[in-house]
Amino acid sequence: WVAGFAWNRWPRSVEYAALENTYTKNDNVIFVLAPQSGNVFAPEVLLAVEELTNEAWKLPYSSRVDSLTNFQHTRAEEDDLIVEDLVIDAASLTAEDISRIKEIALAEPLLVNRIVSPKAHVTGINVNCVLPGADLNESHQVHEKATALAKLIEEKHPGITLYTTGGVMIDNAFGEASEQDMKTLIPLMFLVLLLVMFIALRSFTGTMTTFAVILFSVITGMGLAGWLGIILTPPSANAPTIILTLAVADSIHILATVFQQMRMGLSRKEAITESLRINLQPIFVTSITTAIGFLAMNFSDAPPFRDLGNIVAMGIIAAFFYSILFLPAIMAVLPIRIKPRDSELNAYEKFGEFVVAKRTPIFWTMFIFIVLVTSGMSKITLDDDFVRYFDDRFDFRVASDYCEDNLTGMSIIDWDLNSGEDGGINNPEYLKTVEDFANWFRTKDYVRHVYSLTDVMKQLNRSMHGDDESWYRLPDNRQLAAQYLLLYEMSLPFGLDLNDRLNVDKSASRLTVNLANITSSQLRILEEEGRQWLADNAPEHMYAYGSGLSVVFSHISERNIKSMLSASVLALILISGILIIVLRSFKLGFLSLLPNLAPAFMGFGLWGILVGRVGLAVSVLIAMTIGIVVDDTVHFLSKYRRARTEHDLDPRQAVVFSFKTVGAPIMMTTIILACGFSVLAFSGFKINSDMGTMTAITIVFALILDFLFLPAVLIKLEERK
Repeated sequence: WVAGFAWNRWPRSVEYAALENTYTKNDNVIFVLAPQSGNVFAPEVLLAVEELTNEAWKLPYSSRVDSLTNFQHTRAEEDDLIVEDLVIDAASLTAEDISRIKEIALAEPLLVNRIVSPKAHVTGINVNCVLPGADLNESHQVHEKATALAKLIEEKHPGITLYTTGGVMIDNAFGEASEQDMKTLIPLMFLVLLLVMFIALRSFTGTMTTFAVILFSVITGMGLAGWLGIILTPPSANAPTIILTLAVADSIHILATVFQQMRMGLSRKEAITESLRINLQPIFVTSITTAIGFLAMNFSDAPPFRDLGNIVAMGIIAAFFYSILFLPAIMAVLPIRIKPRDSELNAYEKFGEFVVAKRTPIFWTMFIFIVLVTSGMSKITLDDDFVRYFDDRFDFRVASDYCEDNLTGMSIIDWDLNSGEDGGINNPEYLKTVEDFANWFRTKDYVRHVYSLTDVMKQLNRSMHGDDESWYRLPDNRQLAAQYLLLYEMSLPFGLDLNDRLNVDKSASRLTVNLANITSSQLRILEEEGRQWLADNAPEHMYAYGSGLSVVFSHISERNIKSMLSASVLALILISGILIIVLRSFKLGFLSLLPNLAPAFMGFGLWGILVGRVGLAVSVLIAMTIGIVVDDTVHFLSKYRRARTEHDLDPRQAVVFSFKTVGAPIMMTTIILACGFSVLAFSGFKINSDMGTMTAITIVFALILDFLFLPAVLIKLEERK
């Protein structure tokens, strides 16, 4: 998922890549230990931390492990600087030793709210992993080993509960979401479609042949995706479900007309021929317009959504060919039994007569309804929280929530602060500015911890003055600071050096701001405020953009909305042009814009009223749903135009004719589409569930407008002419 984003499109991603190249990658695993006793400084807990720390070095791609036990504590011993693990041989510690360790740990800014909670009821072990990126299963490998290690420690120390989270676990969770949805949602979708189709068609033969069409369409779409080398991510893994849903519509329209014509006395082959004559053009148009809507997702800056659009578009085009070639051929061979049954058709015909009779009050009622629901868009806020993309059925989500509530946050802003000269990090003025910047962040909401070089410098200055607390301040001499730092670096063990904090020529340092329970919009605001602080209080060479994966993700929704609006406009122009050409009427083509655009706006309005927050998933829906909701409009207008030209009916009669001939198929396809996308709402991945829910809402609104608003508008305009 992470590797799939088009980083070159994102200015912040340039800083992010530079940060990782200068320091180290921030792919990590966090073990959170929660003892039942509520005291991490109990002997058995420290022993478990020590064991887990030692074993964590053996995780795949592990490059650094930070914990309470291996924290590099400095102290003075006569004229020497002693740098050693805070906990040495936990099994042999005395009560006096533990008391001393606790006092040191809870007074250490580098530990509190990062490795140990202020109340000392939980502690964490951070494992940094450098994933080569050569294998898509790297995150899964780390996840499997980390989960097994946590389970082993829990079994060995029954009084401790372990939670595993971190960047690597997030990346693995995206893969798990894809697998779970494909294992559960696709079979559920098959069952839903079979049930709804059988109820709608009342024909075993029609149901099974339609099922074959949608199955072939899914296989074709996914097969082409495989040949093109498209990698499945949680969004693109929904392609089979969406193709299953959309591919039904073509077959339903053909079969409904076949059955209708056979009830009117035509033979099977004559009914199939007439059905193709009537439906070929609208089915072709709806297939093209739906494909255009999904292809418009290529404007998205998120490649997983581009992949989703391309796979579905291929499946839709395949469904068109299977519907007009395979379906009629197989229906001409298989036995079909159709009993005369006009009640369903009469019901839609009577409904059409009602709409015609009450067209004026219906028009104004629907107009007010559209305005009121659409007004809810004013309550929408653009926001996201990528940790909460997953619901509680994912262990990662449970662990992340616990970690943020009890220890540290999952979101990070990194700052690469340049001193402007080689060795400049030892300059007292530079250190003072960095310290002020860190302290400014510590006053802000959502900030859980700030990791700064200045905390190390103050620790060293204190130790080099006999551990006198009055010397816990920044050195005021550049040469002295450089000597302290050199001595400290020479004393650090392998793997626990300062390479993740300092660049090679000591001209810049990394300041890390850890944030908890923060949304993307709040993070963007905080990062902007941080840049403004640097502009106002720091030298020009220290000015920097906040970086890190959290920052990049925080801008995805905002950027994606803008790019998808452009895509929606282009898709709308193309679809409208096609409708004008096919319907041979500029007026009808232009009129189709209203029932095609309004459902999407109404969907956003209802979402604003009920939810309020629009994230990455919902940002692609305008372009996607335009291509879907246009189907019913095309079929209704096609039958309306046929009634006007072939049967020479007036506008009122033509509307009733449209309801009589296409009302049932439109209702069937809407129910199937709504049920199909509603299945996505059961996904544990928020992007998928939001996308499914919002699309289902939009499709229902489209049916309401096509059955009530569109006929009223048609009659008003046509009769005025």
